[in-house]
Amino acid sequence: MRTKALGYGVVLALVIASVALQMVLAASDASRFATIALQAATLVAAVRASGVHRGGTRIAALAAVGAVLASLITWLVRGDIPQAPAAIVNGLLVAVAPVAIARGLLHDLRRDHDVTVATLAGVLSIYLLTGMFFSFLYGVVGAVDAGALFAEVGRSDRQDQIYFSFVTLCTVGYGDLTPAANLPRAFAVAEMLMGQIYLVTVVSLIVGNLSARRGRA
Repeated sequence: MRTKALGYGVVLALVIASVALQMVLAASDASRFATIALQAATLVAAVRASGVHRGGTRIAALAAVGAVLASLITWLVRGDIPQAPAAIVNGLLVAVAPVAIARGLLHDLRRDHDVTVATLAGVLSIYLLTGMFFSFLYGVVGAVDAGALFAEVGRSDRQDQIYFSFVTLCTVGYGDLTPAANLPRAFAVAEMLMGQIYLVTVVSLIVGNLSARRGRA
């Protein structure tokens, strides 16, 4: 159990570090490579912690590691890193890691019939990865049609997209960035609903059961 708690704790720390890194560092080849490497490490850690080692999951983790190596080689040879490897690793992370973690948590709950700190770290990781998933979707919209994403910004960057995603996920609604077209509006509504429903059901249930377990102990 301690190993599980450590594994999901590492995943949670890596997800937080990935979000913070993208928000703090200015766009450059060095920051892009650091982000690629960190997100690939997050995906590998999520797969290992969950214990889900099916073919597709392992292939996704290997592909992310391959993208890190390809980015490094491209950087050394060409002197820059294209955006494609970062988008690939980001897409693999937000598509595979939450599913792997959810499967691992369900397996542990069915086997142990107990809620632990590892369970809490896992569900929080999924919550943050949800914010990253929607920021990825906003990035796709911005890449296809920059003007369709935000009404206030003609061309958004990665920091804008992550910021807007997590503000929407938490339903803070500052209003400094608002979706301009119907598709990003639909994504924003879905993210708000998913974020709030997840908090008031899954997270609150896990926290409540963890508190009750500690009280009995």
